[in-house]
Amino acid sequence: MYPEVRLRRLRSSANMRDLVRETRLHPSDFIHPLFVVHGEGIRKEISSLPGQYHLSVDELVKECRELYDLGVKSVMLFGIPAHKDATGSEALHDTGIVQQGLRALTEALPDMITVADICMCEYTDHGHCGILHGHEVDNDETVKYLVQQSVSMARCGAKMIAPSDMMDGRIAAIRKGLDEAGFSHIPIMSYASKFSSAFYGPFRIAADSAPSFGDRRGYQMDPANGREALREIEQDILEGADIIMVKPALAYLDILHEASQRYDLPMAAYHVSGEYAMIKAAAEKGWIDHDRVMMESLLSIRRAGAKIILTYFAKEAAQYLRNNP
Repeated sequence: MYPEVRLRRLRSSANMRDLVRETRLHPSDFIHPLFVVHGEGIRKEISSLPGQYHLSVDELVKECRELYDLGVKSVMLFGIPAHKDATGSEALHDTGIVQQGLRALTEALPDMITVADICMCEYTDHGHCGILHGHEVDNDETVKYLVQQSVSMARCGAKMIAPSDMMDGRIAAIRKGLDEAGFSHIPIMSYASKFSSAFYGPFRIAADSAPSFGDRRGYQMDPANGREALREIEQDILEGADIIMVKPALAYLDILHEASQRYDLPMAAYHVSGEYAMIKAAAEKGWIDHDRVMMESLLSIRRAGAKIILTYFAKEAAQYLRNNP
C-alpha cells in the first residue's frame, strides 16, 4: 500500500515508460484498405476520407511500394467497377478491377499480402451485398456468387480472402470452393462480427456503395447484441475461418476483447472510415492532437486483443512509428 507502493515510479522517465510498456504497435500489424479504379495515372483524393485516394492500377502499385518500404506488408483491395448490374458481374470475372490490381501487385510485390474483400455492394446497381429477390437479399443464392468471386480473386493472386457480406454459411461454402479450385492454402479472414453501423458512411461515399433502398440491418448485426456477435464468431470458426474480424473497432472493443479471450484464432479489427474521418475532421479544426489520437486509438484496438488492425491510418502510423521508435 501507499506510500511503500508508488505506481508513479514506473512512469518517471521516457525510458522507464518504454521499458514497462505492455502494448506495442508495429507496421506489420496493419492492413491498409485501398480503393482501385479503372484508368491510368489516377490518384484522386476521396472527399469523405482525407488523405485516401481512388487509385488506378499503376498508382496502386506505387502506393503499395511506399507502404511496403514503411513495413506495412498487407493491403486490402476494394474495387470501383466500370459497370454495375443486378448481379455485380464485374466482381466475378478475372478481368475485374480488383483482379487487375491483384495481378499487378503479385508481379511487382510478390511478398506483399494482398487481401480481397468479398462482397457485392460495390458492384451491384442496387448497392446491397447480395442477389435480390424482390426487395430481399437471397442468402443462399448470394453465397454461390461469393464463391465465384473468391475463386476468381485467388486465381488472380489474392493471398487472403475476406468475406464481408454477412450471409449465413458463406465461410463453409467459400472454403469448399477454394479447396476444390486448388486454393486450399489461401486463408479466410471472416468479417464474422460486422455490425450495421453508422460509422461506415465515408466508405459508402468512397465506394459508391450505399443501398438504393432500405438498409442492411437484415443481414448485418444489431449494434445492441453482444452475445449474438460471439455466436457469429463461433459459427465462422466452425465453418473454417482462419482469422476473425470485428467491425467497427472502437465502438465494439468489448466484443473484440471477449472474443480474443474465448478463441485462439488471430483476431482482427477494422478501424472503419467513420472512425478515421472523425479524427481527421477534429484535428483539422484544431480540437485534438492528430498523431496522439491516431496512435491512442490504434493502441486501444491492439490492447483489446486485435493482432491485426485494418486501418486507413496504416501509412501515417507507420511513418509515426519510424520517426518515434
